Amino acid sequence: MQWEDDAFVLGARPFAEGKALVELFTRGHGRAAGMVYSGRKAAPALQAGNFVHAAWRARTGDQLGAFGTLELLDPIAARAMVDPAALAGVSSAIALIRAAVEEREPYPELFDALAIVLTHVTEPDLWPVLYARFELGLLAALGYGLDLSACALTGRVDDLAWVSPRTGRAACAEAGAPFADKLLRLAPFLAQANQPVETGDVADAFALSGYFLESRVFSARGQGLPDARRRLIEALGHAQRL
Repeated sequence: MQWEDDAFVLGARPFAEGKALVELFTRGHGRAAGMVYSGRKAAPALQAGNFVHAAWRARTGDQLGAFGTLELLDPIAARAMVDPAALAGVSSAIALIRAAVEEREPYPELFDALAIVLTHVTEPDLWPVLYARFELGLLAALGYGLDLSACALTGRVDDLAWVSPRTGRAACAEAGAPFADKLLRLAPFLAQANQPVETGDVADAFALSGYFLESRVFSARGQGLPDARRRLIEALGHAQRL
């Protein structure tokens, strides 16, 4: 059994005799693991976040298998190293994928969302916004998508400002105001793509997605959010990008 696919490196660890056990997130085959026999030689390509082309082979589909080819297409990890916040963003996105998605289950839309974030890590004013949308995409891919299309109370599609922590549905500013202490703030750019991003919007977006990731995904598994996500928020705060 064999396949080829484009992928993002999720992680790699040394194995016996110069080998490496590598985990990838592929577009068509989901989260996949395999052995790389020339682990030391392939090390530059195996940095978490890098974009590669992989060829996987095994005798049967339930075996670990091996990657006979790992061609580095974009050294994203190296490009992110010039900006501590960007590097933290790569680490957080990778940690969420590793912790949340099922192995060998394709998530093509989530793969595309991750690609958008990681290929823009050198654009400091853009990638935090893209990252916030990626987390909503992760929730949707896992079956916990939020309904930000219209106000659940009035049906209005404009001036959406709140989200119910119970239902995940949006509410407009006026209708939600009496219940503000029980609702989560909705950053305007998450409701409408053409909205400008103001100070505090990225923080609101992280608080929104973080609430649902923790309550709907990770707490059900007896886990908390990955530490890498906390470090990302700290890095963005230090860089005054929240």
